[in-house]
Amino acid sequence: MSEASDMILPLLREMRAENTQHFNAIETRLDRMDARYEKIEAQLVSFRHALTADSLMSKLVTGDFEERIEALEGKTGEFEGRR
Repeated sequence: MSEASDMILPLLREMRAENTQHFNAIETRLDRMDARYEKIEAQLVSFRHALTADSLMSKLVTGDFEERIEALEGKTGEFEGRR
């Protein structure tokens, strides 16, 4: 009968090789997930910048519109004062 070390050591080596394969597969998947996460994060930053720009444009347009209304109200007031 063979010694226990002759049976155990090859089995342990095989288990180590399998564990290494599994860890490499997990590492690869995590790298892909990190890349996807970074891409999504970049898109969120871009979206936030777009929202900020849209808000600023809305404020500028609204402010310009309000100035025009004030100018028209002033002219209307002048016309009403003349009568």
